Amino acid sequence: MYKAPIADYDFLYSEVLGSDILEVVTDGELKASDAHEVLTAAAEFAIDKLHPLNVVGDRVGSVLSDGVVRTPAGYQDAYRSLAGAGWIGFGLESEIGGEGAPFLLRQAVMELWFAANPAFSLCWLLSTGAAAALNAVASPELKDVYLSKIASGEWTGTMNLTESEAGTDLSAIRTNARPNWDGTWAVTGQKIFITWGDHDLTDNIVHLVLARTPDAPPGLGGLSLFVVPKFLVDSEGGIAERNRVTTVALEHKLGLHVSPTCVLDYADATGYLVGDLHRGLAAMFIMMNNARIGIGLQGLGLADLAYQEARDYAQQRVQGMVVGRPAGTPIAGHPDVARLLLSMSSSISAMRGFSMQVAEWLDRTQRSDSPEAGQLADFCVPVLKGWFTEEAVRIASDGVQIYGGMGFIEEAGAAQHYRDARITPIYEGTTAIQANDLIGRKLVRDDGATARRFFELIDSSLAPLRSGGHPVAARTAERLERALRTARETTQALLSLAAANPRDAYAGSVSYLTLLSLLAGAWMHGRMVTAVLAHTELSAADRQRLIEADFYGAHHLSRVHALAEAISAGELV
Repeated sequence: MYKAPIADYDFLYSEVLGSDILEVVTDGELKASDAHEVLTAAAEFAIDKLHPLNVVGDRVGSVLSDGVVRTPAGYQDAYRSLAGAGWIGFGLESEIGGEGAPFLLRQAVMELWFAANPAFSLCWLLSTGAAAALNAVASPELKDVYLSKIASGEWTGTMNLTESEAGTDLSAIRTNARPNWDGTWAVTGQKIFITWGDHDLTDNIVHLVLARTPDAPPGLGGLSLFVVPKFLVDSEGGIAERNRVTTVALEHKLGLHVSPTCVLDYADATGYLVGDLHRGLAAMFIMMNNARIGIGLQGLGLADLAYQEARDYAQQRVQGMVVGRPAGTPIAGHPDVARLLLSMSSSISAMRGFSMQVAEWLDRTQRSDSPEAGQLADFCVPVLKGWFTEEAVRIASDGVQIYGGMGFIEEAGAAQHYRDARITPIYEGTTAIQANDLIGRKLVRDDGATARRFFELIDSSLAPLRSGGHPVAARTAERLERALRTARETTQALLSLAAANPRDAYAGSVSYLTLLSLLAGAWMHGRMVTAVLAHTELSAADRQRLIEADFYGAHHLSRVHALAEAISAGELV
């Protein structure tokens, strides 16, 4: 049974990020105690409504029959409950019908739902992204028709970018849109890999489609964004006739089987321009950035689910004599199984902490217009997405390993987590794309200024650690200081490589993203150690946090130095 990490979030909100970080970023509207209540409600929904459907969704999946996509039994009821409780618009602005929850709370809820049912939760993620994009750039007329319906969950939204010849290279998009006499557009083309592109959860689906208009300039600058609904809308805001959008097929996937990944064909379908002509990619990137954070949190949720099940199995499975332990000791006592479990849990704790740090920056950016917070958040989004999703695959794989042969058998459940996790480092921009963004658009563009500010923040956490008076604090401070020095040197070397030969810099981009991820994780562990040592008496959770921090420093942070050497080598092929 999945257990939501509410106590960990209580600790982060009240002690690690500040005395009451939620009260600070919301100007007193919310406190940590309010967050506890919200997360408790979200956890109950996740465990009672979403998690029981996870295995069903994997084994039954969604199916396309006679042009209709049907989800397994229970999914319609779960979606209605989600929408009815107001969760769809939880993080959306209140002026469009949302709850206006801060990122600090929104991202915590997202982890719980993605852990409980990662495939189902993608539907909610895409709808919130579509609503955010429409709210930012759509005309008042389009907002009136579509925005409140998406924010309430009455309708869902999708993102249509990919085509058979246009994956990562969106400049190759060939879907076209021609103007009609009445101000609408006729959209024609075929899109693939459209997540939740068709389903039976709602009466209508609002597709956001990138297309090229006549006489548009070539490349990315020639793309425009269109709303193309599954069903047209009448003058009263109700459902009218079916638009000329056809679900051609569902992709047969490695995992996330209940999420209908569709091939959609548009044949002079009626569309409505969103924003300005030839500014479609900028509008779509509002949705894309939302999705990248969300997919990172999907990775975090999947990782925690895989870890919890592997831990519970290891603590009750007896197999073989355990070195230095009495007969009958479960396999969790084997040194290497203990290593795997600590590797998993220490990374998950680090990621959860970093998710909240990025959320704090996003909240400060949105609510107080802080340029520095905005720069730090922008710098760290590709790190969050790349790190969390790569770790999800590793942790899910380690979960299979802990189960042994049973992990390779579907009935154990560990295989599903690995299959579901494997797509996360690919969609919404592969890890290499995140790393290229980090190098080209974030690091080089400001000559490393934001990276240096990031390092200064980490540096400022060292003094409290050094004065902690505990062996784990001392070791953590020493390891973090050495890793920080290596990161600074490597960053400067990478900037020099980029100036001399960009290929040398980009050859090390994924390694650099990984290096920053490991450093960020150690930073969060150091802050957690400082918070723990302020307690007069250590609880079991406190002692576990100290063990995880010590393990992370020795086993994960130590990789920084090897990565630095690989980055400095440049391109060797």
